[in-house]
Amino acid sequence: MIPPGRNVPARWARFTARRGRWIALGAVLFAAAALLLGSRVAGHLSHGGWTPTGAPSVAAEQRLADTFGTGSEHLVLVVRADGHTAERRVAAHGSALVRALRHDHRVAHVASPWAPDERRLRATDGAAYAILVRFHGSDSQVHAAGADVLRRTTGRHGPLTVTAAGESAVVAETERLSDRDLRTAELIAAPVTFAVLLLAFRSLPAALLPVAVGALSVAGTMAGLRLLTSLLPVSLLALNITTALGFGLAVDYSLLIVARYREQRATGRSPGQALATTVDTAGRTVAVSALTVCLALAALLFFPLPLLRSLALASIMVTVLAAATTLILIPAALAALGDHLDRWDPLRAVRRRRAGPATTAHLWRRLAHYVLRRPLTTALPVLLALAALAAPLLGARFGIHDDRMLPPTSATARASALLRHHFDVAELRPAALLLPGYQVRTRPGPVADYARRASDLPGVRRVDAATGSYRHGRPVPPPPHIRPAAFATAHSTRLSVVADGDPLSPDGARLAERLRALPAPAPVQVAGLNARMADTTEAIVSRLPTVLATITATVFLVLLLLTRSLLLPLKALLLNALTLAATLGTVVHLFQEGHAPWLTGDIAVTQITDLTVLCLMFSIAFGLSMDYEIFLMARIVEEHRRTGDTRTATAVGIEHTARVFTAAALIVAVVMGALAASGLLALKTIGTGLAVAVLLDATLVRAVLVPAFIRLAGRANWWLPRVTARRGRCRSAGRP
Repeated sequence: MIPPGRNVPARWARFTARRGRWIALGAVLFAAAALLLGSRVAGHLSHGGWTPTGAPSVAAEQRLADTFGTGSEHLVLVVRADGHTAERRVAAHGSALVRALRHDHRVAHVASPWAPDERRLRATDGAAYAILVRFHGSDSQVHAAGADVLRRTTGRHGPLTVTAAGESAVVAETERLSDRDLRTAELIAAPVTFAVLLLAFRSLPAALLPVAVGALSVAGTMAGLRLLTSLLPVSLLALNITTALGFGLAVDYSLLIVARYREQRATGRSPGQALATTVDTAGRTVAVSALTVCLALAALLFFPLPLLRSLALASIMVTVLAAATTLILIPAALAALGDHLDRWDPLRAVRRRRAGPATTAHLWRRLAHYVLRRPLTTALPVLLALAALAAPLLGARFGIHDDRMLPPTSATARASALLRHHFDVAELRPAALLLPGYQVRTRPGPVADYARRASDLPGVRRVDAATGSYRHGRPVPPPPHIRPAAFATAHSTRLSVVADGDPLSPDGARLAERLRALPAPAPVQVAGLNARMADTTEAIVSRLPTVLATITATVFLVLLLLTRSLLLPLKALLLNALTLAATLGTVVHLFQEGHAPWLTGDIAVTQITDLTVLCLMFSIAFGLSMDYEIFLMARIVEEHRRTGDTRTATAVGIEHTARVFTAAALIVAVVMGALAASGLLALKTIGTGLAVAVLLDATLVRAVLVPAFIRLAGRANWWLPRVTARRGRCRSAGRP
């Protein structure tokens, strides 16, 4: 029986213990309703979202389409003929394919390589052809039309083999691989995770608890995502990321609750007393931890990118559900199981033989005492190791992944590689300069001068305008496919900028900024991938100080209230920064620079680090690292209030929580490692980075740097100004 108590945790423990059957029934009904609502959520998720809402480049592309009926292609069909096929036969079958596309009402424009003036659409070796297709409509309509056209056109057409590249093809392939990788990750992670759960939870009933919490959290998140898709575009990556994060947090929170309950039972307390104390201590820690993770993720909402905002909302949703399900389901299950919690331990005999002074808890305590006796000699090598891991971050080049986010074996990736290596890709995706309201027919001189100056910018190969074509500041004959009359209407003028280099790289963004800064005869709008990259970079960089300040201030406040110390929250933020720097440096080393292919698998090394992936990984890794920090610091603070001795409190805190957060980190690393097995470069990067982050944090940082820092700080750990301390005591009055 749970003893009476007036505080909220005691009342909550009594409620969950008494209403166990109703809670179980509610969980079953919730899971059924969530699965019913969220079962088809994948069909409502979107790809992209990396361009800021209301970006100038998006407005420019819309005006370009409305005024001139042109713009970037959505689909590129790569056509190859069987060997020794006559050119006339190739042209006949290819032209029939082009006519079928032009008869599709969803198609806005088709550029045919068999037109007399479209030499740019033929491979340099003459062995392949490119058909450019642009669709009408919104993003969702474009992607739906693209998927349908892909099904009808790719494959064999007489002597021709048709494969696809371009935005619509990448979207369709990403959807397919994301669904496949989600199933593969479940198959890989499930048996390994359950084996580690059995080792960590030490019994079959206890190991099943986080599985139930994770399943309910993920099911609820799927239903929430389905509702969220009716309000805003939600990224296709949300399913994979929230599934991994949901199970990871379920293990974290469940393991902390179960470990504290067992500890209380080991002291001779009754099941009711143990449950009340567990909810009052570990339950509070779970609530504070979930709040901290949510605050770290909420900072992503400051970025005006639909991709990051939707992933932030999805991750916050699964975090709240994991914490709520843990605090509702686990106490009820512990009360119902009672002494049966520790039954069916597959390693009971092994544990009995190893019982004694060499148990895991004693080993952690001995390590803590060793670090506390030698703080400098133990901390310095760890700091040097983290600095070495962080060093590659200094050479990071930030951009956005293009089709090379797909595995190189993908048909879409192979078609894209063929385009990149055998076609002049710069001619296929020029940037555009729009001069709305400018009448070039009455004033051609300023436009000619503007085009000359634009053609002389670094990275620009050629500029085409209504007044002609220009290269390196001089007029040149226009290519066959360029018609100067198509660059002007009665009220507007446009210019086409053919540029070398990757438009989704830092160089591409800088070129867009130079074009915007170049004096023009009228207000200018820049469209194209370069402009999109510049808008994304500016949106992230300009809001980064606000994001970092928000995360720092909110997390500092939460830790200040938890520890009633000024120094300990600063220590937590500093150590988290070290963990994140080492993690991001590792990601740059592996994925940008292409080291250790035996670990990363077959990936395309693009020499850039995706800026949006980095922001998302930063927030999740920060939240998970702070998760373990709160597990440890909550126990150290509790022991310090009980004993008044910092060294003893630190040793006892590590003794009782290190096994919890290292086991949790191992399971999270397994789950994230399964995510790293994805063929999609974004998921592979996130999975690898988060696995590295939790392993570094749970071992080197929490087990070595935290006790070393506390030992060196001494009594300063607990310093707090009198006014703040008095307010903290008033708020905590009445707590046991």
